[in-house]
Amino acid sequence: LKKLLHEESGFNDSERNIVLSEVSQLEQWEKTIELAFRKHHKITKAPLDKYSLGITEAAKFDALNDVLSNELKIIIEIRNKLAHGQWVYPLNNNETAVESDKYRLINQENFQSLQFKYSLIKHLVNVVHDLVISETTFKRDFDSHFKKLLQVRTNLRTKSYEKYKESLILSREKARTLRKNR
Repeated sequence: LKKLLHEESGFNDSERNIVLSEVSQLEQWEKTIELAFRKHHKITKAPLDKYSLGITEAAKFDALNDVLSNELKIIIEIRNKLAHGQWVYPLNNNETAVESDKYRLINQENFQSLQFKYSLIKHLVNVVHDLVISETTFKRDFDSHFKKLLQVRTNLRTKSYEKYKESLILSREKARTLRKNR
């Protein structure tokens, strides 16, 4: 997010301050997407919807926010908990109680899911980068970026962690065998 905010010919100081004034990392991402669309379409105050953006652009706006809400929200929130030392039990903002929903979600994460979510963030950054930097590039590459993003979403939901784990173990065993046979 910080890299995207400081991209040359992207956001100005005032826009960066608007984003960084948001309380949570998730809200900062949401504001970044909103400001990028406002800047790109030269809309200062109107709601960003099918009337101000047009149906196609509104669908793109909604799709990017959907990725934030559905796949990345929890990883952003979990990252903040882990960064503040809450490895086993994530606490509420007042640090007076365990957030049981986040506790459950942390325990559902694994190496494969984290890799997929990292990939989602990279694809999201590419889309927003193009939106901020170049109208031509955004129009040209949006479908390509979003197709990759959708594939990662599908992989996140359908790929078996057990099969992934088995493939890692098998790969490691093959590497050991090759080294022994040299």
